[in-house]
Amino acid sequence: MIPEPRSEGQSAAPVLECRGLAAGYGAVTIVRSVDLSLQAGRVLAVLGPNGAGKTTLMTTLAGMLPRISGEVLVGGKSLPNARPGAANKAGLVLVADDRALFTGLTVRENIQIAQRSGGPDLDAVMEMFPALKKRLKVPAGAVSGGEQQMLAVARALVQQPKVLLIDEMSMGLAPVIVEELLPIVRRIADDTGAVVVLVEQHVQLALEVADEALVLVHGDVRLQGSAAELAAHPERLQAAYLGETAAAV
Repeated sequence: MIPEPRSEGQSAAPVLECRGLAAGYGAVTIVRSVDLSLQAGRVLAVLGPNGAGKTTLMTTLAGMLPRISGEVLVGGKSLPNARPGAANKAGLVLVADDRALFTGLTVRENIQIAQRSGGPDLDAVMEMFPALKKRLKVPAGAVSGGEQQMLAVARALVQQPKVLLIDEMSMGLAPVIVEELLPIVRRIADDTGAVVVLVEQHVQLALEVADEALVLVHGDVRLQGSAAELAAHPERLQAAYLGETAAAV
């Protein structure tokens, strides 16, 4: 088991908060008025159609894109705007949708580059990814798409995140692979106490592993609430995706 990232992670205080977050590109606002409050070990599924602003939200949380307005806090401390290094130092780690691997380096070398002093060792991380353990000496560019996604997540875990952002975990992967990978998200949250924010197109699979869900449509939060409640009422999801009025749950 990977050790918990911080002792205070089990308190009732929110680990990740957003207050009135708006983001975009230049004068163009893409995401508007996002409010979040997530405690340790919670998984949030960020859902919505293509072009809804999901990746914009994730890159803004990671400090890679300037906030137009609003505030992002990790552990109760406000993060400076557009400072990815500061966000990462505060414990916020992004697994981007392109995975950003060093394809010419081995699986082991990709993980070692990211490893932090005091973080979980390679053996602890490999407990979650037994298939990847057999590929440690193989260049990252030569492993399968599913193994590359495992590697991207493993590389994030050795940074000992308080908040793990995973953008499109299933990108380019067969559904059967997605079914194997998504439960790992639940285990990460349960075993480490990290908050996990997951952007995912496989809606029902995402809701099965998440505690909470948020639906973005054209940059607006159309639906937000318990993942279990949303899974039990697919008509609310359908209404949200179609841009119709949907009551919060």
